[in-house]
Amino acid sequence: MSLLGKLTEELKAALKAHDKFRVNTLRMLISQLKNAQINAGTELSPEQELDEIISAAKKRKESIQAYQAGGRQDLFENEQTELEIIKEFLPKQMSESEVEHEIEKVIQETGATSIKDLGKVMGEVMARLKGKADGKKVQAMVRAKLI
Repeated sequence: MSLLGKLTEELKAALKAHDKFRVNTLRMLISQLKNAQINAGTELSPEQELDEIISAAKKRKESIQAYQAGGRQDLFENEQTELEIIKEFLPKQMSESEVEHEIEKVIQETGATSIKDLGKVMGEVMARLKGKADGKKVQAMVRAKLI
């Protein structure tokens, strides 16, 4: 079943449970996927669907930081709750040791030896870990390995 199908099924369950906040969040995600589908002019591939969900999660994370810095606890909590719902549709996040192991494999495969090879290593690592690890954390780990 596609991600859009899963979201639709979850929406039906949330409607039956009268969970307004979950309903609104799921509708927003479905809308984002359908808009991307319209823009693409074809059905979205599973990778494209995942990209849209990752994008939605990233927007929430950025908003959370801004609201926290601005002292807007009410908006912070709303964004945090939305992010938790969105995370249900993302792949399981890898542990730090799993990410580190993958980085080491890529460094060996690419023959990277210095920080100059950061782009080459990051491109390959992020392709393998798409949606499974935070890019900023991965970049920090790769930098530490290459220095």
